Amino acid sequence: MSFQFQILEPSNIHDIIPLIQQLTSHNCSEMVLKERFSDMVTENYECAVIYNQDKLIGVSGLWYCTRHYTGKSVELDHVYIVEDYRSQGLGKQFLEWIYNHVKAKGVVTAELNTYVHNYPSHKFYYNEGFEILGYHFLKKL
Repeated sequence: MSFQFQILEPSNIHDIIPLIQQLTSHNCSEMVLKERFSDMVTENYECAVIYNQDKLIGVSGLWYCTRHYTGKSVELDHVYIVEDYRSQGLGKQFLEWIYNHVKAKGVVTAELNTYVHNYPSHKFYYNEGFEILGYHFLKKL
């Protein structure tokens, strides 16, 4: 199989919505997701994707910022690979591509959040060298 890793053009951001809907159980409507992603592409955000020929099979948001405790950083967000393509080393290849992409922009650290119940992702990220530094809290206002 021939996989292509690339940064999605902001004008195509809505292409990722079906994958995001598979990832999350937060029943956001397609309309809400379109609105949010339209806003996100105007902020410090890029979207990395994986294609298998013309089929979109993976996604990761990339949020850029400078943090007092890490310096120039990228936060990986909504990382998802279609189930049929998992456990084949593709996630490792994708992250390696992302690391090279963001290092070229001067980024020195990568961070991410993962759902507490998503045990397979915990093992994957541990194997990638990520460490748990704390808890992510959320309060709806």
